[in-house]
Amino acid sequence: MALPYDEDQTPGAEPPGFDHARIEKAVREILFAIGEDPDRDGLRDTPSRVARAYAEQFAGLRQEPEDALNKVFEADHDEMVLVKDIEVYSVCEHHLVPFHGVAHVGYTPNKSGQITGLSKLARLVDVYARRPQVQERLTSQVADAIMRILEPRGVIVVIEAEHLCMTMRGVRKPGAKTVTSAVRGDFREHPETRAEAMGLILG
Repeated sequence: MALPYDEDQTPGAEPPGFDHARIEKAVREILFAIGEDPDRDGLRDTPSRVARAYAEQFAGLRQEPEDALNKVFEADHDEMVLVKDIEVYSVCEHHLVPFHGVAHVGYTPNKSGQITGLSKLARLVDVYARRPQVQERLTSQVADAIMRILEPRGVIVVIEAEHLCMTMRGVRKPGAKTVTSAVRGDFREHPETRAEAMGLILG
């Protein structure tokens, strides 16, 4: 069961239901398995540190998007709203190594002119980024949540990210970026609206 999105949650605080002890035990086993000694000075506290880090990195598993987009304002605004360069930090579910970059999130308000706070869009990105992820799904989840909760006329989400699974291992191509997009409503149906948004994002 997901927990409310707490804007004032203490950084590093463990969410209820998070099994710190089980993660510690698993990390100790991994250290043994790679041929390390988890009881040596440099590693003695590593299992606990990893558990605390996972509590923060995967907090989105216990949060709902509705709790991030929990305020709507009557602004009588019918033009595009776009927030650029929202920092994204997530963990690739294939290798459990990070990917990081920026998200650009835009929407056209519904016919009632309702908008949400700009910081709420950034918090929504965090809700989905703080889970084991793939970039393609993260992009679509953010777009679909905005469409479902705010009921705007359209949504566009573009994420640019560098994946450490491509930098540290495998093809080892530092600096290579993956760009994904999700368009809904007006942005899908009207090329000129999509082009306007992309011009603002790229500009």
